[in-house]
Amino acid sequence: MDIEEFRKAGYAAVDAICNYYEQLPQKPVKAEVEPGYLLEKLPSEAPVKGQPFEQITTSFQNDILPGITHWQSPNFLAYFPSNSTFESMLADLYAASVSNPGFNWICAPACTELEQVVVDWAAKMLGLSSTFWTESKVGGGVIMGSASEAALTAAMAARERALRILSKDDRAAADEDIEISEDVRKKYGQKLVIYGSTQTHSIGAKAAILLGLPFRAVPVTAEDQYALRGDALRAAIETDVAAGLIPFLAIGTVGTTSSGAVDRIAEIGQVLKDYPTMFLHIDAAWAGVAYALPEYRDLLRLAEVNEYANSFSTNFHKWGLTTFDATLMFVKNRHDLTQTFDVTPLYLRSKEADAGKVIDYRNWQIPLGRRFRSLKLWFVLRSYGIEGFQQHLTRGIEQCQQLASVVGASPDFELVTKPVLALLVFRLVPGNSTQLSEETLNRLNQRLYDRLDARKDVFLTKTSLKTSNGHNVLCIRFAMGGVHTKFEHVKKSWEVVEEEGHNTIEEWKKEEGNQ
Repeated sequence: MDIEEFRKAGYAAVDAICNYYEQLPQKPVKAEVEPGYLLEKLPSEAPVKGQPFEQITTSFQNDILPGITHWQSPNFLAYFPSNSTFESMLADLYAASVSNPGFNWICAPACTELEQVVVDWAAKMLGLSSTFWTESKVGGGVIMGSASEAALTAAMAARERALRILSKDDRAAADEDIEISEDVRKKYGQKLVIYGSTQTHSIGAKAAILLGLPFRAVPVTAEDQYALRGDALRAAIETDVAAGLIPFLAIGTVGTTSSGAVDRIAEIGQVLKDYPTMFLHIDAAWAGVAYALPEYRDLLRLAEVNEYANSFSTNFHKWGLTTFDATLMFVKNRHDLTQTFDVTPLYLRSKEADAGKVIDYRNWQIPLGRRFRSLKLWFVLRSYGIEGFQQHLTRGIEQCQQLASVVGASPDFELVTKPVLALLVFRLVPGNSTQLSEETLNRLNQRLYDRLDARKDVFLTKTSLKTSNGHNVLCIRFAMGGVHTKFEHVKKSWEVVEEEGHNTIEEWKKEEGNQ
């Protein structure tokens, strides 16, 4: 493809994308295909000779799009959103046009310096303390691919930090100046423990698996709105310490997946003060961008995060108007990262880095190469502005509040937890009965979910939460916050839920002889 062919194909691609978005509200949310459909349809080997580009784009329309679950549909309410905007799409196109691995400042100065600018823009918009700002020269932010990557990065940095602390000798050197000996790694390396809660995202357990270390999922309760409490964490830590183990990382959550719970960050932080090897990472993958709304900062415990967290991450590619992937990770001490990931053979050295004049982001992350992610966030924040960003968040929250009123007035449904931001969790309770057992209600809600799951015009997800009496409650999630979602789309999906809820109840009554 030459420049003129690219120009023609580019115009056609933009037209096709615009047509797709115009048609999205009418498309079924779910892909209307069966497993293996594409494996059967496409050849098993690449073509020997090149094909006309028009043929390739036709295949995209005919073969690929039917197998897409439409996350950008205004009717998509299943998972936390994966926002995409036209600004970020165009930014990704520009970034691809100057494709470079961006691991050193010298590889692409603009990539590095724009990232420094936009992560600080984001930090200030979210109200993070200046200790997290890159301009502080002590802390700073970096853009990664996912919250899982951020959690693993934090876990690796926390491990090395803990081993440095355990390596201290009478010289009283600064932690970052201490070399970790093989003897120390052998002595302590397999005694380290990661802590989270039973509501912590799988990123915690996965980070532990990758490091070959245990993950303690501390129980939470309905009375505490499923938030991790300090006393429960302390009890778990004390048990491990008594067994000769060493606590080194706690993962707190702001906005859990199942219920939107916000862990008691201050309580956790106070506990960790008693254990010098401990590092606190805050996973705010979904809810973190809501710190852009000052009126929600207390609810989401921002002041506590600012005081106690060593690192913090949030996904702008969820609710933050930025096309996947765009996870922002902030640290209070950049040495926690650079002392872990700085491996610099001669061919990666530069005079600018040797002089300490620039940041080489390869030393802040696990991979060497990195995408030019900052460009799309720059486009988005400039185009929307802070006010536009806030308006987008507020729309999702208001839709959730409206839906909560509708569900609360229903004779056959109840809210399982209080609505949090743009997340609502509910279940079917026929006639709001208090006589039915939890086992019966779970069977009914599974039936309801199966009915909803069989439809292509609605897409919700289920979860399980433990009640105060110890029962596991099957419930269904509504996750709002899509760029194009209006309340009319939310209400339409709720009407489907009501319809299938009625069908579920009628079917159950017939089976039970309760007509």
